[in-house]
Amino acid sequence: MRAVVMEAPGRIVIEDIDAPKVLDPTDAVIELAATCICGSDLWPFRGAQPVDHQYMGHEYIGEVVETGPAVKKVAPGDFVVGSFCISCGECEICRAGYPSRCPVAAAAGDPFIGARSNGTQAEFARVPFADGTLVKTPAPPSPELIPHLLAASDVLGTGWFAADSAGAGPGTTIVVIGDGAVGLGAIIGAKQLGAERIIAMSRHPQRQALAREFGATDIVEERGEAGVARVREMTGGYGAHGAVEAVGNETAFQQALGCVRPGGHLGFVGVPHGVSLDMGQMFGAEVHIFGGPAPVREYLPQMIDLIYKGEIFPGKVFDKVLPLADAAEGYAAMDQRSATKVLLTV
Repeated sequence: MRAVVMEAPGRIVIEDIDAPKVLDPTDAVIELAATCICGSDLWPFRGAQPVDHQYMGHEYIGEVVETGPAVKKVAPGDFVVGSFCISCGECEICRAGYPSRCPVAAAAGDPFIGARSNGTQAEFARVPFADGTLVKTPAPPSPELIPHLLAASDVLGTGWFAADSAGAGPGTTIVVIGDGAVGLGAIIGAKQLGAERIIAMSRHPQRQALAREFGATDIVEERGEAGVARVREMTGGYGAHGAVEAVGNETAFQQALGCVRPGGHLGFVGVPHGVSLDMGQMFGAEVHIFGGPAPVREYLPQMIDLIYKGEIFPGKVFDKVLPLADAAEGYAAMDQRSATKVLLTV
């Protein structure tokens, strides 16, 4: 089969490798229907973190083709959506709602599926702890549903978690820093959670339009201190009830923190690079801060249900579609911000 490999920063190639097989009793092997490139994949692509012949991809949907003898919830022929974090689904941490930090999966190897086997930017993938990681769809999806289900595998679930962590709910004002696919997913999540006002911070006209379509009520183009001042002006000087940080750098985090009122919430899901916390600043801000790798598996059943009911359309974040063989072009497009998110057909 074919798989995407990042040989070094800026260098993407396609390799022919052996298709994965069931290795452990809890494994499933799926044939991917589609995969995609994540904004977090750009960190090694840009040289911000080390990479050396790494198989890529952690977002995936497809049909189960083989299962181990311990797998009970999915079977060959089922169409499934999976989380990028592997989880057993049964331990105390998973049952408490944090499957992305499952200690059972972590004890068995790296809990991120992209670090297992050949990643998911490939034609097939092995999924450990299939019962706790995969969710069966209510019916085989139509071609039109494929992008929306794929978005649920990471960016929608991550954005939803960020909005939840930011305290989105009835009567709240939520500001979203980051207009990529995760930030846009956070807007969907904030709206579904009942936020009254959703402020998207964006300078990109196409992303602004999609933000409004997803539920943003306001657009703020200013950044940094000017952006913070604008949000506070819009909220009577208090600041938003909550902020989503979906970028992962110091500027975005400080902007998010500055936009939140005392007692408010900051949900951060941007993979941090160069972010440091000033505890004196934290002490003075009096803000709840919560985030990390999103427990997407916890949100998948609800997101899949809304997608099948036609109530949300998260797949609209994909504005470029390429075959797997052209993955290098997709990475370049996202790196240059000429594409928000690239879907790879398999």
